[in-house]
Amino acid sequence: MYIVPIAWIYVVLMMAVAEASNTNGTVLGAIVTFILYGVIPVTLVVYLMGAPARRRAIKAQEAAELAGAASVPPDASSHAASDPVATVREKP
Repeated sequence: MYIVPIAWIYVVLMMAVAEASNTNGTVLGAIVTFILYGVIPVTLVVYLMGAPARRRAIKAQEAAELAGAASVPPDASSHAASDPVATVREKP
């Protein structure tokens, strides 16, 4: 999956080296070339390629949470059952 982005980074790195070592080229131009032709497009492509895997991971996590919540019985705690509202005492 990552062979194409690695190859593209290599090509762009060679472009940047060629620009930096040229008599009319500059190091700043090589850095800009590497960032604009290499880093930004590869980052975008790798992020977009990973979207289906992230979506599957989120769905699997939601399914695991739903299955975990459904498997717990409603009164599985070791605490005594009590009313949510306190009772009102009457005077004798």
